[in-house]
Amino acid sequence: MIQAVRHFLLALQFFTRIPVTGRLAQWVGYSPGMLRASTAHFPGVGWLVGGLSAAVLGGLLTVLPDVPAAPWVAAVACTVFSVLLTGAFHEDGLADLADGLGGSHDRERALDIMKDSRIGSFGAIALLLGLFSKLALLALLVQVDAVVGVAACWLAHVVSRTAPLFIIRSLPHVGDTPRSKSKPLADRIGMASLLAGLVWCAGAVGLVAVLWPQTPWLAGLLGAVAGWGWMYRLLARRLQGFTGDGLGATQQVCEVGFLLGAAIALGAG
Repeated sequence: MIQAVRHFLLALQFFTRIPVTGRLAQWVGYSPGMLRASTAHFPGVGWLVGGLSAAVLGGLLTVLPDVPAAPWVAAVACTVFSVLLTGAFHEDGLADLADGLGGSHDRERALDIMKDSRIGSFGAIALLLGLFSKLALLALLVQVDAVVGVAACWLAHVVSRTAPLFIIRSLPHVGDTPRSKSKPLADRIGMASLLAGLVWCAGAVGLVAVLWPQTPWLAGLLGAVAGWGWMYRLLARRLQGFTGDGLGATQQVCEVGFLLGAAIALGAG
């Protein structure tokens, strides 16, 4: 249990700006093997990031005037908060992957472009479309049902951080592995870590399903699965594997996919 807490805190330190410093960081420790083991807690990070972001969304909805612009203001604030909380870690991956794959059809050239810290036109477009998609879907969901929208915000973070585990499990790591931040993830994730991640995800899905039954959670999951399938095919076809940027992009696409699936189900209902 103590080791699991250390792995969770390491994942929190690696994937968010939440401070894990000083004596706490010394207690947690670090090694490539520990970072590899921390993959089991990616969805657990989604519990915290998604929970805090959903709290911002719900809190603002309760204090803002009841006017048509309120859901948009709350959605913007929620998204800004989540980006600050993670340091735009996943958004950066989406932009870099878009620049690489959009900038060249050659695999090696695409990988080189992805290492460039500067953002290009393809990355800027992907980043804007991704952010605007989340804003619009969050605003739409809370307008239809505020409670469902807030719950969907939280659950989308958890589910979308589970999806990259299956990318790691099913594809090899590619690129400049000696200098890559995701090199410790290059080995395929073990079944025990994958199951632990699924426990985090299943716990979140089960909780919202019990509290708010007959809501569009299944459709949201299907939307996330569709996003994962698209990213898997793209990474396998264009790169023959995954990079850290590919994992970040997968999280972003699956988050949008979950929200879109939930919104479509609400419309159908």
